[in-house]
Amino acid sequence: MSDQVDSDQTIAALQEEIAQLQHAVLSHAIVDQAIGVVIAYGGVRPETAWVVLKEVSQNTNTKLREVSEHIVRWPRTGRLPDELRHALTTAVTRASSARGSEPTAAP
Repeated sequence: MSDQVDSDQTIAALQEEIAQLQHAVLSHAIVDQAIGVVIAYGGVRPETAWVVLKEVSQNTNTKLREVSEHIVRWPRTGRLPDELRHALTTAVTRASSARGSEPTAAP
């Protein structure tokens, strides 16, 4: 009976780990897509777009995945919450100024 309990616990733990990994892969894909939007919006390099996303997340106290979801939907819907739009514009402007160029116009 103890072996069955151990097996059930192992299976449950593995199922939980699989669910967490699936969530992580999905989150990573959304963040990667948001990086692409930031690159197009700000004309910045991928590593700078990553820094911009983290800055927007931190400055708005919004989870990175949530920021990324909003940014990925933005070109399609034309809507971005004002707080995120302001933080994004500020972060892109700062990043662009650091490398000596201006950001492109907002979509």
